Amino acid sequence: MLSKVLIANRGEIALRILRACRELGIGTVAAYSEADRDQSYLSLADQTVCIGPAPADKSYLNMTALLSAADIAGADGIHPGYGFLSESDTFADLVEKAGLTFIGPRAETIRLMGDKISAKLSMREAGVPCIPDSGGPLPDSVSEAADIAARLGYPIIIKASAGGGGRGMRVVCRPEELAKKISSTRQEAKLAFADDTLYMEKYLEYPRHIEYQVLGDGQGHAIHLGERDCSMQRRNQKLVEESPAPHLPDDQRLKMGRIVAEACVRIGYRGAGTFEFLYENNEFHFIEMNTRLQVEHPVTEWVTGVDLVKQQLLIGSGHCLELDQSMIHPQGHAIECRINAEDPKTVFPSAGRITNFHSPGGPGIRVDSYMSRGCLVPAQYDSLVAKLVVYGHDRQSAIARMQTALKEMKIEGIKTNIPLQQHILSDPGYLKGGMNIHYLEQMLKAGDRTV
Repeated sequence: MLSKVLIANRGEIALRILRACRELGIGTVAAYSEADRDQSYLSLADQTVCIGPAPADKSYLNMTALLSAADIAGADGIHPGYGFLSESDTFADLVEKAGLTFIGPRAETIRLMGDKISAKLSMREAGVPCIPDSGGPLPDSVSEAADIAARLGYPIIIKASAGGGGRGMRVVCRPEELAKKISSTRQEAKLAFADDTLYMEKYLEYPRHIEYQVLGDGQGHAIHLGERDCSMQRRNQKLVEESPAPHLPDDQRLKMGRIVAEACVRIGYRGAGTFEFLYENNEFHFIEMNTRLQVEHPVTEWVTGVDLVKQQLLIGSGHCLELDQSMIHPQGHAIECRINAEDPKTVFPSAGRITNFHSPGGPGIRVDSYMSRGCLVPAQYDSLVAKLVVYGHDRQSAIARMQTALKEMKIEGIKTNIPLQQHILSDPGYLKGGMNIHYLEQMLKAGDRTV
């Protein structure tokens, strides 16, 4: 077992990892920036180390500072959480070369799946269904790109090979738009990812976003833990996630689970990961694999009873996966609402100090948050401040429980998207289930809501 883990992250996920380490008897080192110096969760760590000033590139993205902190504290492992350096093959490689354990996939696996072109090629070889695409990098010649678009059929979507987080993509509906959108996507990709390699896919117009959670030990064993529906999105960012996905045929549910688990074995996957799919006309289409823990992992933990962070730590310690597929029996229904520090109408971030915080409680309620009264929400980082997660014996009971929990939750001193989440959880389309990824945007454009 690892003896001491440095947590290279902040906020609720840092607290989540701290708790899992404590339950396993693993020592903890909490890395923090100057902006997070007074966060209450730091008191739960065995050691704390300041890694730099508030800007992320000088602290949570500073590889040298994190490795130095691990060395000074005597840590033998680093958990990256999600975001920041969690999917950096460079960081994973540096951690291993320093003689430490990177609690996640091997660097070569992150590299393989981080490049969307190589990821799709490897998944096709593994039998995972993929969206029809350009078959490799998009050529520089606009006329050649136009030939590919004509073969795929409009609408198509241009994507950055190194992209992620909803950035580096443009939908093209007509041939005359193609050249301009290729150019603008290349520019964005170069600035955002330092890589302007693009590829092209057939654009699915009304898909759902369904993803599969997997665990692999890198030693020939892998399982899936069912799927999550993440279709409630605004500006390509997930807001509500649930498991299981409503109205998904059981035969497809089980078939795709088997396929992704087999794909994990094929690529020697180590740790927790997520296969993301677009689902349209009863067909799955692979879009990417996230080689890390997901924000929405608690809904899978609720329905399976498996602690995914503990599994990461055990696998990172070199343990074989003790779970097998016959032991996974999802039950009930779980829903997560992301609570963001932002104006619910404009989506502008809302930093500041929390003057009052009341967390909902009762059966089937879980709140993952670093917040407390007097806590400062810094302006420098992601706006996620809490994850409100509920569990019920079926979807209807879970929705009713979430509606009650949202009414009970109080956060004052900053603006949050709680009013928007309440609106979503009472919307007829959401209540019906099975809505596509554009539904929420279209609902909000209707403009007849009060938040």
